[in-house]
Amino acid sequence: MNDTAADLDSAIGTVPDARRPTPKPYDQELVTLTRREHIELVQRASSYRSLHARAVARIEFVERRHQAEKARFAQREAELKAALEAAQAQIRDLRLRVFGAKTEQSRRINAVCQVSAGPPRPRGQQRGRRGHGRTRLGGLPARVEEVTLQTTCPRCGLGLSAFPGTQDAEILEIEVKAYRRIVRRHRYRPLCCCGALPGIVTAPPPAQLIPRGKLGVSVWVEALLSKFLYGQPSHRLLQDWDDHGLHIAQGTLTEGLRMLWPLLGPVAEAGLDELRRGSHWHADETRWEVFEEEPGKVGHRWYLWVFQSATAVCFVLDPSRSASVPAAALNHVDEGILSVDRYASYRKFARLNPGVKLSICWAHQRRDFLRAANDYPALWDWAMGWVGLIGELYALHARRRQQWADGDAAFKDSDAETRALVASMEQRCLDELADTALAGAAHKVLRTLRTYWAGLILFLDHPAIDLDNNAAERALRPAVVGRKNFYGSGSQWSGQLAATMMSVLGTLKCWGINPRTWLSAYLHACAHAGGCMPADLDRFLPWRMDEARLSAMRGVACATIDSS
Repeated sequence: MNDTAADLDSAIGTVPDARRPTPKPYDQELVTLTRREHIELVQRASSYRSLHARAVARIEFVERRHQAEKARFAQREAELKAALEAAQAQIRDLRLRVFGAKTEQSRRINAVCQVSAGPPRPRGQQRGRRGHGRTRLGGLPARVEEVTLQTTCPRCGLGLSAFPGTQDAEILEIEVKAYRRIVRRHRYRPLCCCGALPGIVTAPPPAQLIPRGKLGVSVWVEALLSKFLYGQPSHRLLQDWDDHGLHIAQGTLTEGLRMLWPLLGPVAEAGLDELRRGSHWHADETRWEVFEEEPGKVGHRWYLWVFQSATAVCFVLDPSRSASVPAAALNHVDEGILSVDRYASYRKFARLNPGVKLSICWAHQRRDFLRAANDYPALWDWAMGWVGLIGELYALHARRRQQWADGDAAFKDSDAETRALVASMEQRCLDELADTALAGAAHKVLRTLRTYWAGLILFLDHPAIDLDNNAAERALRPAVVGRKNFYGSGSQWSGQLAATMMSVLGTLKCWGINPRTWLSAYLHACAHAGGCMPADLDRFLPWRMDEARLSAMRGVACATIDSS
């Protein structure tokens, strides 16, 4: 019995151990078991241990699966939150694009970015300051109207006697009217009999811009300026003329514009040559619809590129948006600075032309921070901090640039202050890129800033250049207005005419020339040349004009300008 009890204790793991506590009285009582009962107890103990082991393994498996499910759902939750945040950011961005203000000079942003001391100067007439009064336009022709009185005294019936002097009032009026210019060519009979002259000699015909055309130069000047400078659709212009009693068919206007295109092309080509002689250019592009099918091209989207220097502007219409366009426009250019945005074609052009350096636009970088602030409200303070730094950089560079142009000795101090600010901005960018607490949208903006940093700080070594590419964007404004009003061009030749006219008008704007004055003089010269380009084209190129002719072209009286 003692052996049996010992075997049972060994089977169920109750062998006395020195580490056990002191046995209780019932621990010392012995129980007599049969062999069968012993075997059954051993089998049950083994079964319970097996069930317990399987239960423990099952619990461990369920726990591991639960942890994996938690990790998977946590990852899924993070992805959904990120997608929701991106969707909400996109909604805020689209809402701002559709319903928000188009200008970036909002009061809320300017209040954060105010770098000048004191409150900003209010707009309009300043309180306590003397105004300039009405502007006198003495150069305009005057029509004098005499107003007299034919009345008597209402009480006694006696008349009025004239008093010296008048009390004058000036009213500005504008009068637009169409008229027929009838040219009577007188005929003569020669008095001699030598036969050198025909039997009837007629005075020469009037100069015509378009052979056998009935529309004069003034009509074509108005049509070209109305469409390509002021963005008015052709059908609306014809309707305006019709209201004034001048009915012109759409086909007549269209065919006449097609015939004028070759006359204006040489001026644009000369402007392109002048552009290539520069050393600093602005470039940008925008879409332009050409509603004419072209083999191998899907859709009607073309691109209108603009290249601007200090003396010339050139527009290029091309079906592609590749680097071949700037390569063709700046052909044979060995070195210079090209102010652009971050479009890849310009970077490729710079790789193919190592002498041309890219100056990247700070305004685009500023828009990245503004977009991050709008799309992710949690980043507002961080983004506005960067916008404030960029605003301070603009103010410092404007002062530094003016001092450099004037040869001011204070330029060195301004230059050192600007470089110190740029260095602090670079260090802040590096520190924030290393900060993992910042959101992914902030890191994306900072990575973009870091990628284009070399082009963004090119202005430090070239004080004369701008911080942004706004000059090119302003040059594209007539094209954008025209695209909005008349959608684009109906054919390739009309698109090329639009690019040519915008090139000519943009160049005239660079020189401060009145476009109506210049265009009237040039088209009159073409008319005197028999509807061809003038023989002396240099007389109409601003960079070839003397000061007297430039002054005359900048005025409004085109009748005194020699167009021959």
